Amino acid sequence: MFHGVMTALVTPFKNGQIDEDAFRGHLERQIEAGVDGVIPAGSTGEAATLSVAEHKHIIKITVQQVAGRVPVIAGTGSNNTAESILLSQAAKDLGADAVLLISPYYVKPSQEGIFQHYKAIADAVHIPQILYNVPSRTASNIMPETVARLSRVANIVGIKDATADLAQLTRTMIACEDRLEFYSGDDATVMPFMVLGGSGVISVVSNIAPKSMKAITQAVKAGDLDTAKELHFAMLSLIDAMFVESNPIPVKAACALLGWMSGDLRLPLTTLEAPQIQALKQVMSDFQSGVETLKV
Repeated sequence: MFHGVMTALVTPFKNGQIDEDAFRGHLERQIEAGVDGVIPAGSTGEAATLSVAEHKHIIKITVQQVAGRVPVIAGTGSNNTAESILLSQAAKDLGADAVLLISPYYVKPSQEGIFQHYKAIADAVHIPQILYNVPSRTASNIMPETVARLSRVANIVGIKDATADLAQLTRTMIACEDRLEFYSGDDATVMPFMVLGGSGVISVVSNIAPKSMKAITQAVKAGDLDTAKELHFAMLSLIDAMFVESNPIPVKAACALLGWMSGDLRLPLTTLEAPQIQALKQVMSDFQSGVETLKV
């Protein structure tokens, strides 16, 4: 249903408010670069700092601006099942094509709790739903057996796996018996993830280098693993630079360096220090993929 490069969008802020003009411009750059989908209001979009009204507004802007040119997969996850249902219903009503649901964070539910959380959302809102497993942020892990149970729920269509654990990915794929699509949530392992059978990536780095990330996915899909490997190696320094601090701190700094938006973040996130900015400038200046150059 969804495939290729799907960008986990940053949310531009200006004077503490959503910068709608900058966001619309960012969406146009993404579509022009050929991305296969966009994800507003996810972790990269600082969803945890958005009010419910802002959350709905950023989804609405995305659907309006994209106008059907690529799928819109709205981030609607929460550690509160009722809130996830509310946001997922709102995303459906606003015209999103699917929702992306982070596993409940902070509360550390059991595997049964995780299953019941996702099952309740799927039962309440009839829209394609993608699970999101990111243990580094949630302090819990969706185990292969739980994903397999959820794969039998009709409108749960995929999982974003940000574990960077290819052994767990393999076990999960085997357990699901081709009932789910798998999307990498870890930019540094997109190539091997897709070689194992992944359908694409929900990417942070594609905010600034969408063509290069798409080139990797296309090369793997075409079976040109030599090219995919070359691009994979070429992107590593840039990908590493995007995670020197918690996402989206570095990628927002990169967007600001490119002149696309302010680098404003909402507390408790804070901007990069001056030495880190200089290091980021150097990485971006040095980046050469054969596809894309980042000029700062």
